[in-house]
Amino acid sequence: MSEQKHSPLPDLQPAEDSAKVRQILDGARAVFLKLGFDGASMGDIARVAGVSKGTLYVYFENKAELFSALIAEERKRAKREFHLDPDGPDIAEDLRRYGRAMLAYVSTAQNIRSVRTVIGIAEKFPKVGQDFYRDGPERGIVHLAAYFEAQVAAGRLRIDDCRMAARQLQMLFHTGIVSEMLYGVRAQPGDAEIARTADEAVTTFLARYGVNGAA
Repeated sequence: MSEQKHSPLPDLQPAEDSAKVRQILDGARAVFLKLGFDGASMGDIARVAGVSKGTLYVYFENKAELFSALIAEERKRAKREFHLDPDGPDIAEDLRRYGRAMLAYVSTAQNIRSVRTVIGIAEKFPKVGQDFYRDGPERGIVHLAAYFEAQVAAGRLRIDDCRMAARQLQMLFHTGIVSEMLYGVRAQPGDAEIARTADEAVTTFLARYGVNGAA
């Protein structure tokens, strides 16, 4: 695909600019869902979005940028569900709720498709892979580690390396479910399996790091 230079930004007000981006992203989502990343073209996206290719290139240099923008948007919506109260005394309940929300999100068909796509294009578009990791797994690790640090300071957890503990809990939440879905050997888990998996992960985690019956 030949590279094109960005055109000068049109004389749009912020609201108009935002509406145009929304129009483009909605079109891109429809095209990616129908054709996949490899099958989609900027021409397809412009046509479905109802904009000219020139206008499309004003906002996005290539389809990798569009794909990254869609993922970032979805992650922003999902982030609202991943709340932890660093001052909350009920660590077990906080982590169970967090784990259920996280596993429910990462095991959706849409997220699995996104992960497969990112893995497939990361060599050609390394920034897509880097952004995906930074805004997903890495953000989760940082969020959990900060929560653990606050709970350690309050004397409710006993952890020497909060970042390592955060990585361990993330893996316990996944327990192979995501990798099995990536390889196509299992279906999306139901609510009961998600709850059981998250609860068992927290029980195991607190058996190692809990203080005074935190589990």
